[in-house]
Amino acid sequence: MNSPDHAKTTADVLATPRTKGRHRMAMLLALAGSLATATGCQTFGRPQLNTKNQVMLEAQCPPDSDRMPAKELAKVTLPPYIIEPPDILLVDALRVVPKPPFRIQSFDTLQVIVEGTLLEQPINGLYVVEPGGMLDLGPSYGKVMVGGQSLEEATDSVFRHLKRVLREPQVSLTLAQAAGQQQIAGEHLVAPDGTINLGTYGTVYVTGLTLDEAKKTVEQHLEQYLDAPLVSVDVFSYNSKVYYVITEGAGFGDNIARFPVTGNETVLDAISQINGLSRLSSKDIWIARPAPSGVGCDQILPVDIDAIMKGASTATNYQVMPGDRVFIAQDQWIAFDSIVGKLTAPWERVFGFALLGSSTVQQFNRFPYGFNPNFGGCWVAREVYGPENPQWLLFRAWLLTEAPDWLREAYMAHGEQFAAWIADKPVVKAIVKAAMDMVIARYEAAMPKVAD
Repeated sequence: MNSPDHAKTTADVLATPRTKGRHRMAMLLALAGSLATATGCQTFGRPQLNTKNQVMLEAQCPPDSDRMPAKELAKVTLPPYIIEPPDILLVDALRVVPKPPFRIQSFDTLQVIVEGTLLEQPINGLYVVEPGGMLDLGPSYGKVMVGGQSLEEATDSVFRHLKRVLREPQVSLTLAQAAGQQQIAGEHLVAPDGTINLGTYGTVYVTGLTLDEAKKTVEQHLEQYLDAPLVSVDVFSYNSKVYYVITEGAGFGDNIARFPVTGNETVLDAISQINGLSRLSSKDIWIARPAPSGVGCDQILPVDIDAIMKGASTATNYQVMPGDRVFIAQDQWIAFDSIVGKLTAPWERVFGFALLGSSTVQQFNRFPYGFNPNFGGCWVAREVYGPENPQWLLFRAWLLTEAPDWLREAYMAHGEQFAAWIADKPVVKAIVKAAMDMVIARYEAAMPKVAD
């Protein structure tokens, strides 16, 4: 898209007042001057925000007044839903009748109606075929073999069996439910290969079809196994039609949120999904609408969010379509501050280390053994060596500079109590002194000699 861009010079950015401190401002000014000298001005390809004269910008195409985008109070109905992975379809078979010739099997349910039976033992109801193919008609009539027979053959078998007990029985036998016939009901996920799985009936390719087309396709597939099947197909979960809300992160990483399209969302709805604009965001917002399959022109729709929120304007509160990218640009001041922070952080760390090293050197130069005698007391060492013996100062220097952190923390937390405990225990005090003597000897051996 070759549209005019917003271009902010460094001088324009720095003209806005900041309250970050004189040192921070001096660094910003110095860096801004160097960047302006080195690279000059830079543009980022952002759309021009002019909602009065231009409400639609198209990439590489002139505006077309006949193709104005839908918006609040002037919405359009979306075209028939096209099934795609990973949609979830609700498929229910309304008529599942086995394809003839049908043979009765174990656990099939038969509807048996017989006239002319004994008054106290009628035959009228549902009967399940037992394992082995026997049909139990009751204690007065016994069982009859119907397994492996067609419905006509089973009707004749029941008639001949009842003829032994009844004078003129009239038999009606129909199939109520086939045990070996899988029922089709419930949710079916559209797989990555574009098919839904119908179990024993195989898979059916439904991607790219509308709901009516998918219904006909499923019924045609089931005709291989069923007699005149009838199914209903609906969408249980709309997973394939989505739009995106992209929030530019001002140097802290961009955020992308994905939401399903229900056919009624506007830009204001999209922003409400992310709980409004963050402190990193500006009011520079637009919709990037891709052309279908790359045919035609992509669209860039600038959004005047202030007019939408403060003035209830509907001119740029566009209806969100599948595939739209609602882009929320970053605040340029915060982005610039982030760039400055990234460039200055390493130098601040280096200078921090240098200052720390300089302070350490000054500390060692002021005190011969690298410690500050005003820093508390060393209770155990003073108890072991006595306050007049300078050896306790050497142990204290080792404790402050080279001792493990856990030992230093334990000493500071419990040293005074431990010193009081060993005060009247000469054996324990001797053992502690021997350990301290070894520490001091190693510390003195490793310590550089200080010139007089």
